[in-house]
Amino acid sequence: MRANQSVSYASAGVDIDQANRVVQRIKHLARGTFNKHVLTDIGSFGAVYSLAGLRSKRPVLISSADGVGTKLKIAFATGIHNSVGRDLVNHCVNDIAVQGATPLFFMDYFAAGKLDSGVADQVVSGLAEACRENGCALIGGETAEMPGFYPAGEYDLAGFIVGEADRGKLLDGRSIRPGDALLGLPSTGLHTNGYSLARKLLFDMAGYGPGTFLPELGIKVGEELLKVHRSYLAPIRLLAKQGLLRGAAHITGGGITENTPRMLPAGLAARLRRGSWPVLPIFDFLQRIGRVEEQEMLRTFNMGIGMIVAVPKGSEARAMRALASIREPAYIMGEVIRGKRGVVWV
Repeated sequence: MRANQSVSYASAGVDIDQANRVVQRIKHLARGTFNKHVLTDIGSFGAVYSLAGLRSKRPVLISSADGVGTKLKIAFATGIHNSVGRDLVNHCVNDIAVQGATPLFFMDYFAAGKLDSGVADQVVSGLAEACRENGCALIGGETAEMPGFYPAGEYDLAGFIVGEADRGKLLDGRSIRPGDALLGLPSTGLHTNGYSLARKLLFDMAGYGPGTFLPELGIKVGEELLKVHRSYLAPIRLLAKQGLLRGAAHITGGGITENTPRMLPAGLAARLRRGSWPVLPIFDFLQRIGRVEEQEMLRTFNMGIGMIVAVPKGSEARAMRALASIREPAYIMGEVIRGKRGVVWV
């Protein structure tokens, strides 16, 4: 570049016009999730959400933030970007639902070295779809172009959710009692956890690629790894409405072993029975490839169970019938016992 040549932001790698086009598309997608509580449009310095009309007598706000982890690497490799947005929203919804919250609004952070409008459109389309499915508004976020910060063709994605609950109905574990039954609700696959180990096993050790077809599973590697992290909002709401929910644990990073105790008060433990639920074939496949120890599998992956709920002793059959009414499978995995907070495998 000549000394007297004019320098622009675009010459430094940031295309404001392209960013504006991306934001216009995001506005269209986000507006489809708006409700009467959203008082500002996308593009304001801050998003305004009215709390007027909330149903709770003593409303409290519950918030959470998360990312998609190295599952993004699978999106990069396959060129499929619409599912990671759904993963992100559903993961965040589950994280507050286990405390009794109904999602109100969601915000995202999307950043790339160079914005690709097609990729951004896929990602935000997934965010908006999941927000509509969960009844929350996509009211804002950050779309950033950061040259030299991210490798070409890659991006980062994070989400922030706020929900509402009645202070008197919070799921904080205090109502859980010894003898309460622990029911497991099935996952769709890895959800958004354990991908660093899964990629090492499948790509580095086995030498597979995202397009490799796995006859044992009847699916390509990339398709299996991109299965959407599902939302458990509907079954949690149903059990709570019927007075059958005393606690819930979202099975994320740390697997069943690390997450189940998070819903328990001090002095109580979870006794879980191996073989009490159907382990999804992908987990048996991963374990076999790397000869991974069972305890390592149980503290890394969800093993086919994405949510564990505590229901009152003697109410198992009623809870199972309620869940069956919305076509939600469930498995009686064990019970709450006295002991040091943790999981006892039997």
